[in-house]
Amino acid sequence: MDAQDYLAACLPRVDRALDEALPRADEPPARLHAAMRHLLLPGGKRLRPALALAAAEAVGGDADAALPAAVAVELVHVYSLVHDDLPCMDDDVERRGRPTVHVAFDDATAVLAGDALLTAAFAALVTGAGERGAAARVLAVRDLARAAGAAGLVGGQIDDLTGASESAAAVESVHARKSAALIAASITAGARLAGASEALLDKLHAAGVAAGIAFQITDDLLDAGEDEGCSLVRVIGEAAARERAQALLDQALGEIAELGPPAEPLRALLRYAVQRKL
Repeated sequence: MDAQDYLAACLPRVDRALDEALPRADEPPARLHAAMRHLLLPGGKRLRPALALAAAEAVGGDADAALPAAVAVELVHVYSLVHDDLPCMDDDVERRGRPTVHVAFDDATAVLAGDALLTAAFAALVTGAGERGAAARVLAVRDLARAAGAAGLVGGQIDDLTGASESAAAVESVHARKSAALIAASITAGARLAGASEALLDKLHAAGVAAGIAFQITDDLLDAGEDEGCSLVRVIGEAAARERAQALLDQALGEIAELGPPAEPLRALLRYAVQRKL
């Protein structure tokens, strides 16, 4: 299974679902709706949505069952990028080859667009849920809220901003919340909507956390020599960071070893996420 082929196959249906989840750019208030779409469409590789779809397949379900989860996690991811780019945070002026939202619009519009993307994520998870799937979607909302909130992404971001990452353990704690929590939520939400058991969801969550930390370490390796900030490369060096990322990937793959051939797309995506420079 080639991960990039799988990503390419997922992209059209994920983009269609994302387009349908948001108001049209010309629908009032048009400035807000255009800002919400600015970074989302066209977007990146859609790794997190693809993980949700692959996780559904890995547990023997239909990938389409996980589409609400795929949309929700991407909306949360893009909201986080819009806010991370703000002058009061990372102060980035370009992302994905385009001006960031606060540059293309203004700071206040970017803040509100991020807020609206975040709330749209939870609407996407529950909209259209029939009686049969309602309970699973409620639990997926709970898990995504935890991943996106103070115990996850937001908490990791504040520790990153305040520089609370001077040891390897502290760096990995930030990575576990800021990056890995959403990757793990992508996997578990997709599997949950496909009917996975709680025992299996625990294993998938553990795989997602391990792979998510490794994913961020790979980003550290790719950015080595730049403004490294919260970086395992800065703390323990490039060679040790590379070894740690590989060990975490092995750990993640071990968690899902029992799933057999249906999980091969998920395994391929995890390898791709981590082995970009390894």
